[in-house]
Amino acid sequence: MKRYLYYLLPVSLRYFFRRLYYLPVDLFESFGNKRPYGVPPRGKIFIGPGDYVKLGDRFLGYFKELGGLKPEHKVLDIGCGIGRMALPLTSFLSEKGSYDGFDIVKSGIVWCNKHIATRYPNFRFEYTGLYNSLYNTSDKVDASNFIFPYPANKFDFVFLTSVFTHMMPAEVEHYINEIGRVMKPGATCLISFFIVNCESEDLMINQPNHMNFPVNKGFYRLHSSKVDTANVAYDEEWLLEKLEKADLALETIKYGQWCGRESYFDYQDLLICSKS
Repeated sequence: MKRYLYYLLPVSLRYFFRRLYYLPVDLFESFGNKRPYGVPPRGKIFIGPGDYVKLGDRFLGYFKELGGLKPEHKVLDIGCGIGRMALPLTSFLSEKGSYDGFDIVKSGIVWCNKHIATRYPNFRFEYTGLYNSLYNTSDKVDASNFIFPYPANKFDFVFLTSVFTHMMPAEVEHYINEIGRVMKPGATCLISFFIVNCESEDLMINQPNHMNFPVNKGFYRLHSSKVDTANVAYDEEWLLEKLEKADLALETIKYGQWCGRESYFDYQDLLICSKS
């Protein structure tokens, strides 16, 4: 019910009520110097739940283990939010490496440029004003036509954490093509999804208390009819077809716990591919 009511609010009010909800703990942490440098106040964090620091550190491990990330790599973070993945990378990437991130929420980019980019000149953050019914309704630019502001064959490693879970099919397909364009040959990409296949479909039916997608649109499904990008799941065959068209070869899929699996890797499904 809380999630349903939250989705009924305009985007600006969602951000306002989050800041208000976390104001006491944010004030306590500020006065007590209990917040590490670079970690934003909880009220400013507009991305998903979970411990900001621990989740970033955990995914850095995935980037190295699953994506083969090296300190000298050129990295692209698509939908960088408010720096949750960027912050642990500051202590991993060397001066030969670099980080670029972009996001559709301006406040996150402002925070990252002020608190991360000023200390690490090889880290760059860019605001891209694109429309999204969950995160940004003030801009009307369609993400399905957005060209990444980077040249072809630039990056060694690209990642998206909980980005395609909030995007519509035309946008996802276009982004996959752009990812293939900016990756170097042999580069690796890690993407988190909600993937629908026979197993996850059966689990959604038999374990309705877990994450569910009741609005069936064929090859994709929605968690909410009120906010279409609140959470989006995609059929596995459709995803693999779009990756193949973009010259991205599937390396592995690490299935998640979101639908009620007893054996899982993380919460969302992680798809790892490479540019052929």
